[in-house]
Amino acid sequence: MTWQTPARAVRLMLLTLQAWAWLAFFDLARPAGFARLCARLGKARIHRRPSLVAPADVIWAVDEACVWYVKRAACLQRSFVATRLLRQYGFAAEMIIGCRPLPFESHAWVELDGRVVNDLPQYQRAFTVLNRL
Repeated sequence: MTWQTPARAVRLMLLTLQAWAWLAFFDLARPAGFARLCARLGKARIHRRPSLVAPADVIWAVDEACVWYVKRAACLQRSFVATRLLRQYGFAAEMIIGCRPLPFESHAWVELDGRVVNDLPQYQRAFTVLNRL
């Protein structure tokens, strides 16, 4: 992603720092249980204010924060953070948790208007949706 203006570069750096902080929050809140994390995400309201941030910028910042994070972030953690930030910037994001039985595998991804934004679109067809948050 090219940083076309200094203002955009600063926005992307701040977004990356926010994403990194949410990755840390997820790790620190994990001992409280998955139900509490889901409740926390459910309380994340969609802010209805004009945003200079595009969904692609948020996803880029989350991916960049994962590169600099202290440990490997799994799909659930990445999707939680992306959903939280997208909602913060006015987008009606949904975190989807799905699985397939054979071979057993689970996965989480983020959708905007029914379209996968942080992963491959094939996951919608390959996995049965267990929960939409």
